[in-house]
Amino acid sequence: MDDRPGLPTRLLMGLVRGYQLLFSAWLRAGCRYSPSCSNYAMQSLRRHGAAAGTYLAVGRVLRCNPFCLGGHDPVPDNPPRLFTRFTERPSRCRPGSASSTANPKASHD
Repeated sequence: MDDRPGLPTRLLMGLVRGYQLLFSAWLRAGCRYSPSCSNYAMQSLRRHGAAAGTYLAVGRVLRCNPFCLGGHDPVPDNPPRLFTRFTERPSRCRPGSASSTANPKASHD
């Protein structure tokens, strides 16, 4: 099985890498977080794909401002709930509910 990221993810990772090589060295502002925002973006894209990774990376960049304290903020192991809500299928059957709805006319006799 191929573990390479898809094309959209690779393109986004290329943009982040371009930023790291071209602008990050010149700006030298430093990030308030560990890992840096660009490394966080690379890790989130690699781990969660283009959509969820971008969502996480944008949220991180918005949190990184002069008014925050920063600190250690690793990429979460699980994607945000927004991206798993439709892929998780809850069970429709609850314990005990099948017997109460199996024969609805039985209670009317």
